[in-house]
Amino acid sequence: MLRRAADIVFLRYIAASAFALGVDMGTFLALLALGLEAALAAASGYGLGILAHWLVSSRAVFTAGVAERGPERNRQKALFVGSALAGLALTTAIVGTGSALGLDPRLAKLAAIGASFTLTWLLRERVVFRPGQAA
Repeated sequence: MLRRAADIVFLRYIAASAFALGVDMGTFLALLALGLEAALAAASGYGLGILAHWLVSSRAVFTAGVAERGPERNRQKALFVGSALAGLALTTAIVGTGSALGLDPRLAKLAAIGASFTLTWLLRERVVFRPGQAA
């Protein structure tokens, strides 16, 4: 039964990630079209995706692990932002490096999506929204 619940949380996380990715990629592609440098466009898109992901994750994905309002919730938000910043750093590095090596920044962004997804899922599932952590 616990395995099934974990699977459902993971499926909801995938859906939340897809939504946040839409925000991220839409911003990224729009900024590229406006002529912004690829790594800065990737970082900007990722930043807006962070906000979208928190809103969905805290309300529809990790509902059992969300802390009550107050200091614990603020701590959890800070950890969430920390996990997002880790993903942002990884994304920016991959897109920046790929672009510097002459790769199409959109292809580099695709590689960054998989790496960032894996990193942030692990951090959020095991650290940010760890079951039993919420007050």
